[in-house]
Amino acid sequence: MKVLVSNVGSTSLKFKLFEMPEEKVLCEAKVERVGNVSDAIYSYKNCINGFSMMMENCSVPDYSAGIKMFLKSMLREHNGVCRSTDEIEAVGFKTVLAKGYYGVHELTDEVLQAMKDFLFVAPAHNAPYLEAIGQFREIMPQARLVGVFETAFHTTIPLERRMYSIPYEWYEKYGIMRMGYHGASHGYIAEQANASRVISCHLGGSCSVCAIKDGKSVDSSFGFSLQTGIPHANRIGDIDPYIIPFLENEGMTEEEILKGMAKNGGLLGVSGISNDLREVQQAAAGGDERAKLAIDMFCVSIVRHIGSYYAELGGLDKLVFTGGIGEKSSTVREKICTGLEHMGIVLDKAVNRALKGEGVVSAKDSPVTIMVIPANEELGVCRRTFEYVEKN
Repeated sequence: MKVLVSNVGSTSLKFKLFEMPEEKVLCEAKVERVGNVSDAIYSYKNCINGFSMMMENCSVPDYSAGIKMFLKSMLREHNGVCRSTDEIEAVGFKTVLAKGYYGVHELTDEVLQAMKDFLFVAPAHNAPYLEAIGQFREIMPQARLVGVFETAFHTTIPLERRMYSIPYEWYEKYGIMRMGYHGASHGYIAEQANASRVISCHLGGSCSVCAIKDGKSVDSSFGFSLQTGIPHANRIGDIDPYIIPFLENEGMTEEEILKGMAKNGGLLGVSGISNDLREVQQAAAGGDERAKLAIDMFCVSIVRHIGSYYAELGGLDKLVFTGGIGEKSSTVREKICTGLEHMGIVLDKAVNRALKGEGVVSAKDSPVTIMVIPANEELGVCRRTFEYVEKN
């Protein structure tokens, strides 16, 4: 079975075509700067024969144009990849959130409406997915469209950890609870780590920590929305909810507050320099105190979650770092692990600093194995999509 995975961003599209169940990648592509009529970037690779191409200064005014650009490349340079879109039986999407639908679901009219119902909670994610899914419906009507919701992996979290201490009718009427996100990433880590007690740290532009017991999520740093948890590149993470009415009373508008929380917070908000950790680290190395503070706050928040999940899991077998920051920043990994030796987390600093890519960075005598595993969300989505189509 050929399964296409589409990862939709606010201004980007990523594609990977798999042959299942072999999990063989046939081709992949990326469109950057969707919505740009003169400066978009497109790259494509045929993984069968190694052919690759990149085009800059492209016109990709919308998601439809980006999807058609990929399909045209795939068919033109097929060489064993795919001779017709009719060969693609399913398209899997790394969808984020839908009211009342938290697992893996076929993207019916009802599910798409549920995504619209939660547009306010996840506007930067649901809106582009709804547009892209609509385009695939028109372009590839024969394919089954499956949403692997980011909340799917976290449906195993016990209710006492998912619930807020709010009036119970808010939970019943509005569905307010801790959702948990980055499910494709943490689910993939659970499979790759293959241990009883795992803490997965997905650190990138969006960040979360997940407690995994026997392959299942039992807690997540994310709450109801993607604004929550540890600090992100631009998003604030957890705050006291009464800060919002306080700021309104001080004269700020709701629009200004929401923009500050979603666009101007996190690493950018504290450092005042950038939402890119590399630039913040460079500034911190040069003595910038706010840059140092941003990194310290970021790491302290992660340590806090590791400590609480260690207690919930009753110990720890593996601590895993993934995502752009988790994979590439040896500084952040060292800052997080230093001081956790009493929990059996002992880092080999030399190995950690030298590592490029995947590997073990714990000391040989460390009771807890510390690992770096590159994120592969597309494969996780593909596995769940394939399983769904096979069973349904």
